[in-house]
Amino acid sequence: MTKLSVNINKIALIRNAREGNLPDIFQIAKDIEHYGADGITVHPRPDERHIRYSDIPILKKIVTTEFNIEGYPSEKFIKLVINNTPDQCTLVPDPPDVLTSNTGWDTIKNKDLLKDIIQKLHAKNIRVSIFLNPEEEMVYAAKETGTDRIELYTGPYAENYHKNREEAIASYVKAAKIAQTTGLGVNAGHDLNLDNLKYFNENIPWLAEVSIGHALISDALYYGLHNTVQMYKNLLS
Repeated sequence: MTKLSVNINKIALIRNAREGNLPDIFQIAKDIEHYGADGITVHPRPDERHIRYSDIPILKKIVTTEFNIEGYPSEKFIKLVINNTPDQCTLVPDPPDVLTSNTGWDTIKNKDLLKDIIQKLHAKNIRVSIFLNPEEEMVYAAKETGTDRIELYTGPYAENYHKNREEAIASYVKAAKIAQTTGLGVNAGHDLNLDNLKYFNENIPWLAEVSIGHALISDALYYGLHNTVQMYKNLLS
């Protein structure tokens, strides 16, 4: 079954609106695991508008499933990851001023950079995933970096799902098949939700993991966190 990693950035964003730790993101991380999630994802950004760098060592101690830290591989970020050795590090090419991740790596242009970073992370036994658009040449080049997995950026899939879902997913199926044949694991994330997740998962049956935050936390406002985690898990079963 495809694993569900819940991104808790939006919970941290609410916490940061006031002083203190309400909601308590550390207790919520524990609860999300208890409710059935297979992992916890965080994406610290330079302005620390949601997850703070100081949150990471605490989360490292309390997360008992899979801990995934994603972000742009600045020197500060890589130091954070190496010092806290998560199960997985997802490298995302988002500059400091973007609102959210909105494209994948150019693995041809950045092959040497990624290769060097991945070697450093592998030295700490950290599995690496590269955020990637569903483009054939980028998947092949990703393999040459030494990465363990790719994470398919599913924003365009979600945007076009209700227009023509067969067309929306076609490039993702092709990219995932290439990854599979070259020995790369396949993750996916961004704008996956209760409407489009099941179809995506059914068409890429070897999908290892999805990372979902914004939609899941938004749904939890209506359905409750426990129920929402189970709803997403059911779509992946």
